[in-house]
Amino acid sequence: MMTSAPGKVNILLVDDQPAKLLSYEVVLAELGENLIKASSAQEALGHLLKTDVAVILVDVCMPELDGFELVAMIREHPRFQRTAIIFVSAIQITDLDRLRGYEAGAVDYVPVPVVPEVLRAKVRVFAELYRKTRQLEVLNAELEQRVAERTAALEATASELKQLNDELEQRIEDRTRERESALAQLFEAQKLDTIGQLTGSVAHDFNNLLMAVIGSLQLLRKRLPDDPRCHRLLDNALLGADRGAALTQRLLSFARRQELKPQAVHLAGLVAGMEDLFKRALGPLVQVHQNFPSDLPPVRADANQLELALLNIAINARDAMPLGGLLRIAATAETVEADDPSRRLSRGDYVRICVSDNGVGMDAETLAKATEPFFTTKGPGKGTGLGLSMVHGLAAQSGGSLTISSRKGEGTSVELWLPQVADTVAALPLNAKTTTSHDMLPVAPCSVLVVDDDPLVMMGTVSMLEDLGHTAVEARSAAEALAALRAGRRVDIVVTDHAMPEMTGTQLANRLREEFPDMPVILATGYAEIGPEDQAACPNRLAKPFTIDDLAAALATVRRSGGLSGNVVPLRPGGEREAGDGVATSRR
Repeated sequence: MMTSAPGKVNILLVDDQPAKLLSYEVVLAELGENLIKASSAQEALGHLLKTDVAVILVDVCMPELDGFELVAMIREHPRFQRTAIIFVSAIQITDLDRLRGYEAGAVDYVPVPVVPEVLRAKVRVFAELYRKTRQLEVLNAELEQRVAERTAALEATASELKQLNDELEQRIEDRTRERESALAQLFEAQKLDTIGQLTGSVAHDFNNLLMAVIGSLQLLRKRLPDDPRCHRLLDNALLGADRGAALTQRLLSFARRQELKPQAVHLAGLVAGMEDLFKRALGPLVQVHQNFPSDLPPVRADANQLELALLNIAINARDAMPLGGLLRIAATAETVEADDPSRRLSRGDYVRICVSDNGVGMDAETLAKATEPFFTTKGPGKGTGLGLSMVHGLAAQSGGSLTISSRKGEGTSVELWLPQVADTVAALPLNAKTTTSHDMLPVAPCSVLVVDDDPLVMMGTVSMLEDLGHTAVEARSAAEALAALRAGRRVDIVVTDHAMPEMTGTQLANRLREEFPDMPVILATGYAEIGPEDQAACPNRLAKPFTIDDLAAALATVRRSGGLSGNVVPLRPGGEREAGDGVATSRR
């Protein structure tokens, strides 16, 4: 990183007019500091990334990227949260302009024509403040060093005292071990709950963004000419959006906030159905051996999530065997006679799934962090650090547990404990697929009320419905939707978001059930913890981000349940747009 000469600080001057830059340089030369000039926002950002800057002088009016936008970008970087920024403007000098500048992150505002003495005085103050701050940091570092030295001396004394108190500490340790274990479990539970709450909020917003992206890309694909290059770019964008959705699901899985669909699953059939997937994911250098007893009872789990969990474990094993190796997948029926705190298992019958490899293994420090979210030993761009975290969350949410054993140079063994299912009649057959396909029967054109407070999601959902041949009625809140229906607006079905201010989607569904009992409702949500009491109000749910096929399948499901009538190929009427009673209606 470039720094100024000893005793000097760097001052960055940003203006697209060379004459003004030269004038600033002449005015500020008297300060004796190191002046850096940039004629564009891009050049200024380049200087900032490789230079320690004390003060930034920015022109408000610049082409491409104005001063307000540049300052907003600068403030987003952690290094420049406290950097002094002074705006210079010849036209935007009203109080509102100044307020906008301060809100953008400026510390001062200088009008043009510039008074040289005033500009020098302002820059001198902030340059000196920067210099004093750096000096204070040096003094703090020296103080910390002295504190560290004093602390080391005290620690040496404490070590001598510790030797005298070993026997007492041992007794205390014995008596408090149980309490510490309980507190540690409580701390982990609280940490997981905090992560879960944060994840839920992030997942909702992130899935809404992905909803708008995926829906728009799918609709755009239908309208593009037959250009392989364009379709290739669209496919790449859709793949990136799908990876974002998968990342969100992994976060929810780790935090135990995903909605599982547990069922009785035969492991042998599930793993056999993954054979081709294993071959593609693991490559020719990794051999897979399976060992499942013929009388192995089924497990109770979400089949799709269990597939993903086994695939994540297998991919980790592949990465631990760069030169190839052997991956063993086996399962045995186990009975836990009493609660087992070490494995976090309650008394009962389980199936222990063991996936082991003969790879490089892990040392004790790495093993201790293996299931922590975002921890990864892979290089940048090669892993999210959520694979084993997702498996851990799935196991806990399914009533089981995850244990990992490994030694450096000897490989790794991952044990996934899942509860048994006694009723084998309900189990998936050995050759059953773990994913389901929707009945994509065409639905007669109908009027769909879309309720969502996010304009991007609203636009995407409306466009999908129109593409399917339906009429979309827009409502930006539950209250607006109820007002439209009470005013006599005729709709056939309601598609509503869940997380909305004032009234949630499930609350709206309850109100609709009371006032319009025959109105079908589909609840679309990027993330929501929906309690059992809300299941009856919204049995039809659509997970964001959803595709146009998902939306069509949801409508078909409602039709099959009697919510819609007929089995007609969707019509696509001519385009018009009208508004009434505060609710926008879109037709194509």
